[in-house]
Amino acid sequence: MNRKLALAFLLLILAPGAAESQVMPGLKTAEVRCGADRTDQFLPLLRDSRVGVVANPTSRSGALHLVDLLIGSDIRVMRIFAPEHGFRGEAEAGESLQSGKDSKTGIPVISLYGNHIKPTPQDLAGLDWMVFDIQDVGVRFYTYLSTLHYVMEACAGQDLPLLILDRPNPNGFYFDGPILDTAFRSFVGMHPIPVVHGMTIGEYARMINGEGWLGEGKQCRLTIIPCLGWDHQTEYILPVRPSPNLPNQVAVYLYPGLCLFEGTVFSLGRGTPFPFQVYGHPDIRDGFSFTPVSTPGASLHPPLEGKLCYGKDLRNSGVALIAAQQGLVLDWIMDAFEKFGGKESFFNSYFNTLAGCAELRQQITGHVASEDIRASWQEGLEQFRIIRDRYLLYPDVNK
Repeated sequence: MNRKLALAFLLLILAPGAAESQVMPGLKTAEVRCGADRTDQFLPLLRDSRVGVVANPTSRSGALHLVDLLIGSDIRVMRIFAPEHGFRGEAEAGESLQSGKDSKTGIPVISLYGNHIKPTPQDLAGLDWMVFDIQDVGVRFYTYLSTLHYVMEACAGQDLPLLILDRPNPNGFYFDGPILDTAFRSFVGMHPIPVVHGMTIGEYARMINGEGWLGEGKQCRLTIIPCLGWDHQTEYILPVRPSPNLPNQVAVYLYPGLCLFEGTVFSLGRGTPFPFQVYGHPDIRDGFSFTPVSTPGASLHPPLEGKLCYGKDLRNSGVALIAAQQGLVLDWIMDAFEKFGGKESFFNSYFNTLAGCAELRQQITGHVASEDIRASWQEGLEQFRIIRDRYLLYPDVNK
């Protein structure tokens, strides 16, 4: 393999989707600089400081990982804090992580997933700054939002300033879905927001502070380095997959609607080359077929492992439906429910946790039309719109 081909292959591995052309119809294209690219804005703040970094494989500035950039700029990185999937992305969804040391730098790595979701005072002892730089995908049940909350809470408790290097939200062009009922509060949904919230991490952190969600009157001392060249109607193709089972931009767009299948007996493609881009079950017996297999680093023992599933392939049609609806697509899960025979056994106990309410399951089992389900969300979404507008950092045509 010649040098150019080798480089191209390496970039493809590091940045699946980076070479994709525009994927979502109706959005603008622009050259975007993330907060981590604006070194002139944040390196001076960190000089002569002892720094903790909340990071994962998406924490990059150009070809450099943020931690490598900081070390190369003579910033004293004392500790790394790793969310779900780990600092280097070595863990699959839901897998507990052990703290240890980064093999490349020798810096201590503290897991913020499993039994240790919030930094302790001892974890933060001696630090002058905490830095948060993680690519989110704009969906309530994506756990990086919960990690953000607990990091803010811990920093507020120690009066430790938090620097957020903001990144675009690839699903930031809309917000939709049922508002979380706090009776269903969990690590996959902590705040009364819709399934798709339409905010960047920086905007969302402002909302956590502003709405008093840290409790006890706590406020986190925030400094946000915003993106340049991006607004809520600009497409941002993720240069690095945000987690092992979101391998490309199509999966990122389909994720809000398809993740609801985690609360059913269906497969959504874990253990295939196209997770979060298909759905199916052995009992359907028509349509597109696939067989989930155990995939180290992504899906060990996925649902319906080794079973031939039939269902629907959304890789060529799903994004167009999202563009047309500009909202959370219910068609897929409602279609699957009907093809499964409308049986209550379609759902498992996790569905209401993901939906953030009991009503959506009741509406689907009651064969309520999708337009009527969507209508039931509108009062809550209008209240959320008013709140969301207070914290936006970037222009939004929906305002």
